Amino acid sequence: MKQLVLTIIGKDRPGLVEEISTVILHQHGNWLTSNLSHLAGHFAGIVQVEVAEEHLQGLQTALGQLSDLEIRVEAGEQDVQLGQELERLNLVITGNDRPGIVQELASVIRHKGANITQLSSKQRSAPNWGVPIFSAMATVTLPPGMNKDAVIDALENITSDLIVDVEEQV
Repeated sequence: MKQLVLTIIGKDRPGLVEEISTVILHQHGNWLTSNLSHLAGHFAGIVQVEVAEEHLQGLQTALGQLSDLEIRVEAGEQDVQLGQELERLNLVITGNDRPGIVQELASVIRHKGANITQLSSKQRSAPNWGVPIFSAMATVTLPPGMNKDAVIDALENITSDLIVDVEEQV
């Protein structure tokens, strides 16, 4: 079986996920994991699909025929060891929004030797505070021997208004 990673972008419309998933199913693919969003009137998604080698070309051709979508297909890699060796932290990050906040967070995490494997962020209004609030959920993997408190402390030291909580893994 081949692992594929699809990146999809296009104008959002009702039934789009059903249309994409139907193509994958009809071409003998299996939808494994996804992260889909509606952003500024557009659909943006990333999907991991598994398909037998003999159905790969048919799937790629059928995906390419979907109208008004840009779909990129990349060969995936099976990383069986990733979850077994590395500790994962699910972080909830909240603070005053400002330009560069994601870059600051990413830089601190990288300099600690950790890696962001998933990030979902948004800006929301906070009428009583006078400035918008930034909030993010991030999954971060730590290298062997890395103390999670060192990463959390470094993130919280970016600015006094940044709060970092660790969610328990489910």
